[in-house]
Amino acid sequence: MLIEQTMDKLVALKLRGMITALQEWLDNPKRQQMKPTDLVAMLADAEWLHRENRKLTTRLRQARLRHSACIEDIDYRHPRGLKKPLLQELASSRWVAHHQSVILTGKTGTGKSYLACALGQKACRDGFGVIYKRASRLFDELAQARADGTYLTALRRIAKASVLILDDFGLERLGAAERRVLLDVLEDRYDVSSTVITSQLEPDQWHAVIGDETAADSICDRLVHNAHRIKLDGESIRKTRSPLNEDEKNSK
Repeated sequence: MLIEQTMDKLVALKLRGMITALQEWLDNPKRQQMKPTDLVAMLADAEWLHRENRKLTTRLRQARLRHSACIEDIDYRHPRGLKKPLLQELASSRWVAHHQSVILTGKTGTGKSYLACALGQKACRDGFGVIYKRASRLFDELAQARADGTYLTALRRIAKASVLILDDFGLERLGAAERRVLLDVLEDRYDVSSTVITSQLEPDQWHAVIGDETAADSICDRLVHNAHRIKLDGESIRKTRSPLNEDEKNSK
């Protein structure tokens, strides 16, 4: 009867990790030989782990990453100029703690978005808030926010994220409104949070896409100078892994 009352109190307190661990302890007679201090430590660890996992699930859901990517699953065998020591350094998420940026460039299909999402997922695992946006979608959403009067609220929400992943930047030339949006977003983030940019264009080509020399200088100044650079080369991974290519290899 006493244990049932204890369980009811744990349920009322929403200590779900502790409930699961206590039930496992009750179901395992061998573990019931534990010292009281060891039992308390086990229950505390179980509750802490449960809450940390819930926080991670929430961060990943809010990030809305394009790919279910993991830094440990990155393929270094494909010849694309990917340097493992740099990725291992970035996997520490120290670049996030130091408010640095990451710029991933290369042809389509070389894995820029996957790598960006892998870095974002690792940042989530390390306790940082992440937001993923395709560049065109970000501009559209903030244009709508300006129209309905929620622009500043939307900017504050983006600014709160420790990491903003801006994917597929530079596919289209920016207009005046888009330049203003990008400057507003980056100004809020400069020196206080991190930004990941993926682009088919190298930063020295961004001026033409941004379309205004002064704005381009300001945008690049906030992104490039404290950024880790990853330039990917080689063929598209999707192309080399296509069933057609496998058939061709097998026929040789």
